[in-house]
Amino acid sequence: MTDAAPQRSDALKNREAILQVAHDALAESPNASLNSIAKRAGVGPGTLYRHFPTREALLLEVHQHDVKRLVASVPDVLAAHAPLDALRQWFTTLASYVRIKHGLGDALHSAAAQEAVSASWPPVTAAVGQLLDACERAGEVRPGIDPVDVIMLLSCLWRTPDTPEGAAQAQRLLELAIDGFRP
Repeated sequence: MTDAAPQRSDALKNREAILQVAHDALAESPNASLNSIAKRAGVGPGTLYRHFPTREALLLEVHQHDVKRLVASVPDVLAAHAPLDALRQWFTTLASYVRIKHGLGDALHSAAAQEAVSASWPPVTAAVGQLLDACERAGEVRPGIDPVDVIMLLSCLWRTPDTPEGAAQAQRLLELAIDGFRP
């Protein structure tokens, strides 16, 4: 029985390592092989497949892991930045996550992918609500802005090209939107 706890801890560490490495590897190349991800994570292919039996399972879990991490970052981002700057930084990070999508483009038509994307909507909406509430309390945005409207409006950020020019355009679009949020 004493071996069960370390095994569980090792399994969790392996899973987290795989997810982090997969995030990075898939951001570099959506076609990164599962074997290369296992190798970079320092685990055997069998360990990777035990946690993620298919490529789609890994892609969807990376997506969900990224969303959870981003949603959980709101208090830290608000603690480190003024509310409006926190909103800017958070949406810039969200846009980079969505833009990368870790090769999900081809998989997004599956039922599992649709379910994962749908499941991410409520926590992301709640996170945007927290950011807007902080901005409202600071007097930086007008009251009553709907988080869903903000997400829809700022979805333009992840549609800009992944180039320096696209980043500059995304920054301009973000500032235009924020100007519309002001009291």
